[in-house]
Amino acid sequence: MVSIADVARHAGVSPTTVSHALSGKRPVSAEAVARVKQAMKELGYVPSRSARNLARGRTQIIGLLIPDIANGFFAELARGVEEIAMDKEYNVLLAITGWDHEREMRCLEMIQSRAVDGIIYAAGAPPTESDLARVLGGIPVVLVDEDVPGVRVDSLVSDNHQGGQLAAMHLRDLGHAHAVVLTGPEGLESSNARVAGFLEVWEAAGLTATVEKGDFTEATGLAAVERHRTSFRDGAITAVFAANDLMALGALDALRDAGIGVPDEVSVIGFDDIGAARYARPRLTTVRQDVARLGRGAATALLERLTGLETGDPRRSVIPVELKVRETTAANRRTTGK
Repeated sequence: MVSIADVARHAGVSPTTVSHALSGKRPVSAEAVARVKQAMKELGYVPSRSARNLARGRTQIIGLLIPDIANGFFAELARGVEEIAMDKEYNVLLAITGWDHEREMRCLEMIQSRAVDGIIYAAGAPPTESDLARVLGGIPVVLVDEDVPGVRVDSLVSDNHQGGQLAAMHLRDLGHAHAVVLTGPEGLESSNARVAGFLEVWEAAGLTATVEKGDFTEATGLAAVERHRTSFRDGAITAVFAANDLMALGALDALRDAGIGVPDEVSVIGFDDIGAARYARPRLTTVRQDVARLGRGAATALLERLTGLETGDPRRSVIPVELKVRETTAANRRTTGK
């Protein structure tokens, strides 16, 4: 097997000169570069990808932290990241944080210790600015899907506040007057913005809502329906807005089991537009995030930092959302008499 040392001897230069000629990190005379290339050609030497990366001081690996791979939203986000990373010859090291702060810190430390070039971080239990500084030091980071207050790095998020407003306007215009609102895990800026946007429109119209603490799982939706089953049955509550699709699908399942019709008796709206929302029966009305765009954008932003294409102040990009009206929302006939 031909080595760098063999190439150096054949070219009449030092192994260090060969390394610099391959990496371009240090100036090497045109004559020496020509001799190295000729030696490589005559010996049939092809530098391995790992050797090239080592010479450049890079691993060509980026870390991706997400809370839950079973959630279709994060699976699609990971696909978007990998699409860009693979195109630029980067590998992706994935870690699942499970919505737990201590686990997120351990995952960040683990990824950093494996010498990745940078990290894309979808926070599930947001750390403090000092937490991130302590764990990561100066490694480049891009936040995606979730803002972390006080952390000055590039970030890409959906317009969560607008999404909540769109959901509220839709239910308001359909004649609903009281809704159950399911939040996400405590401390998540995305969930807070969705709920705030919804309540801003809802309360401005003089309508009422019962806010229930959720955790982005189907079980939350199931439990909320069970707690309010009587109110759903007698028409006191005719709508559900969930801050993600999994909770909405859980509510949909519980309403079906209780014999409460959707959308004839209760309308349900989710948030995300995961694959299951499109194939549920009835198909779920939801606020669609462009998840693939979030993933691709986060990977592009990180690689621009790593390659020096972007050196300015941190950038924050807000991606528009849209309401996808399907089969789980309809006019409120229980109070309008229609």
